[in-house]
Amino acid sequence: MRLKLGRPDLADYQGYFDVPAAAADAPVTVTWAGVTTLLIDDGASALMTDGFFSRPSLAEVGLRRIAPSAPRIDGCLTRLGVDRLEAVLPVHTHFDHAMDSAFVAERTHAKVVGGTSAANVGRGGGIPEERLIVATPGTAVSLGAYDVTLVEGDHCPPDRFPGVITEPVVPPVKMSAFKCGESWSTLIHHRPSDRRLLIVGSAGFVPGALAGLRAEVVYLGVGQLGLQPKQYLVDYWAETVRAVGARRVVLIHWDDLFRPLHRPLRALPYAGDDLDVSIRVLSRLAADDGVPLALPTLWQRADPWT
Repeated sequence: MRLKLGRPDLADYQGYFDVPAAAADAPVTVTWAGVTTLLIDDGASALMTDGFFSRPSLAEVGLRRIAPSAPRIDGCLTRLGVDRLEAVLPVHTHFDHAMDSAFVAERTHAKVVGGTSAANVGRGGGIPEERLIVATPGTAVSLGAYDVTLVEGDHCPPDRFPGVITEPVVPPVKMSAFKCGESWSTLIHHRPSDRRLLIVGSAGFVPGALAGLRAEVVYLGVGQLGLQPKQYLVDYWAETVRAVGARRVVLIHWDDLFRPLHRPLRALPYAGDDLDVSIRVLSRLAADDGVPLALPTLWQRADPWT
């Protein structure tokens, strides 16, 4: 944390909210629902990362035990038009990613796919063992119409709750129960359309981990990225966007995660991040590479491949 008041003004970036809306005949769509929650859907088969909809306030997180909010989760799933998923895929297991994952999986009859930490979040939420998949890093898992490959990643520094989750997490619990666990870069291949999407949930990377992989679109996490040295941002871009040869980049994990989704979005405060820095540096890198850089629109069914 740093002593700088205020937060970036999203009005300064209205021109970045230009991810193409999906046409009715789009073979697969991506819908953003805050932080790194993404719905990937082809109309018959769907996946979701994280499924974080409860979004408790900063005071609740800091002073109380926290638990999924059924009304907020059900309301968001209804707004997304989701009643069934192939899988829920936490990008790592901090509370702002995995707290709701088991609840969403229970509501949608989905599997929970991740590392051993995600499996323990699922167990704590009552998901049966046959619907808990501990993935082998770098090996594709077939889920409906998709092949999903979890690639070893890292959390953007600092990781305030490092380590793995070694026993079931049964809410309500303190925020610290949701340790980071395994941090993934998630590569999703929609087999019918042969479209590929990379989701980097945390602004961290393992050098060389994505070498040899390809994705036309990257949803790139930027939480805490704006507080890093400039060279870190340059290296992060190279190890993610350039590594997979992306043709469009959409920035995620910049919104204030303590603000409920029924209120207008706002950026994280300068005390915890600096979206202005992230956009300034990444825009230059994107321009150098001829890659469109965008911000997603909440609830919009998008076709980032067009």
